Amino acid sequence: MTKLILFFSLLANILLLIFLKKKKIKNFFYRKNINTVSIESINPIFKHKIINSETKFPSDSHVSKMILVHDKDYNVKGLISDYETWILSLMSKISLNIFEFGTCSGKTTYIMALNSPPQSKIKTITLNEDQTSKLVMNKGESKVAFKNIKNESSYNQFIFSNTDCENKIEISYENSMDLNIENLKNKYDLIFIDGGHTYSVIKNDSEKALQMVRKNGYIFWHDYIPGKTSTKDVCKYLNYLSKNINIFHIKDTNMCFYKKE
Repeated sequence: MTKLILFFSLLANILLLIFLKKKKIKNFFYRKNINTVSIESINPIFKHKIINSETKFPSDSHVSKMILVHDKDYNVKGLISDYETWILSLMSKISLNIFEFGTCSGKTTYIMALNSPPQSKIKTITLNEDQTSKLVMNKGESKVAFKNIKNESSYNQFIFSNTDCENKIEISYENSMDLNIENLKNKYDLIFIDGGHTYSVIKNDSEKALQMVRKNGYIFWHDYIPGKTSTKDVCKYLNYLSKNINIFHIKDTNMCFYKKE
């Protein structure tokens, strides 16, 4: 009887340890296939002031316009971290033509509009509720990712609505699978992909973005999180794509980027 109690006690402790350390365990089994780099590797705009061998300070170029949206207070869906938002804000400073796959609440759209030059233009696409009701999930794709497409396509008012920089933004309600890019090729300095996370959508958006980005332009992807169910198709496709082009994961983020040389 004592041995049985000890066995179940040991088993309970093992299960508790697995639960508490499940993120680290996942990371062990789902290692990133894409090399991780620091933000300084993206572009010279991220270069810090070197104070001494141990200390770096932000440079003047690191100052940007930001907004804080606390998801629990505001009930806003699909947010990216403040650090990731800041990275996009700096990239927007050096971008005249910007394209966004996946508007959601319009937070990143607004950040890019706030920080980009006055003459910049931002095109962002999303779905409305009527369009999402007609979507059909492909066999084998992430059910959670498909559900998120519908949950995050419920906005008809956005964070940038009725703001001073709204005139920079062109919003289009259309399925990116049907997006005609004939007149969009080699046009964009910055493309942010954070739309549908099913395999067919991330593949479609990425293939089109690669044709839309101009020389020395950048593509950023969000939600590269190995081991997470809702983003498994993002990781699967980016791991495949990285065999053919130089894609890098940005340290301390869930973002990857590619620069078209």
